[in-house]
Amino acid sequence: MVSDAIRNAMVQRVARQGVQDQLVLGALNTVPRHGFIEPALSAQAYIDASLPIGHHQTISQPYIVARMIEVMRNGGQLSKVLEIGTGCGYQAAVLARVARDVYSIERIRPLHELAKSNLRQLRIPNLRLHYGDGMLGLPQAAPFDGIILAAAGLEVPQALLEQLTIGGRLVAPVGERNQYLELIVRTGKSEWTRETLESCHFVPLRA
Repeated sequence: MVSDAIRNAMVQRVARQGVQDQLVLGALNTVPRHGFIEPALSAQAYIDASLPIGHHQTISQPYIVARMIEVMRNGGQLSKVLEIGTGCGYQAAVLARVARDVYSIERIRPLHELAKSNLRQLRIPNLRLHYGDGMLGLPQAAPFDGIILAAAGLEVPQALLEQLTIGGRLVAPVGERNQYLELIVRTGKSEWTRETLESCHFVPLRA
């Protein structure tokens, strides 16, 4: 069992690193991160680090999860959000406490099944998991007012940009060796603005 105090200490640490959105911090405090990783690693569940989840993939560090969601939310209401790269399901669980409806895509079948297993016990009614190619997005559920990528490409696929609502915000790691977070806001039918945020490190985005 992991005490609430340990999880709360993690959230306080994330807040000291600069995340100020109280809704996001509250969501981080309610999701049991230890339930998404191998039992052998559970002692490290609440340190601020990414951890292996198999298949050369990782669970993102708590700070970067919170930071990306904070930037995407921007203090507003999120009605429909798309996550690219479900992984073990942790970030999807956090997102589901911040947005009204969350859709998440995973391309690696065993991880898709792992996420379903991890999330089943939490009984989250507003989260839908999909197995498929995240680079194509989820056109049948589009448009989204927020899209978040948990893997880094050299650029954000155009298909994802097209699935944003006008005013929608997409947050993604971009780059190969040197990666950084990028915020893309759709400002018109064929117009998007881009802003480079901070450096980061993610697994590669693949079809």
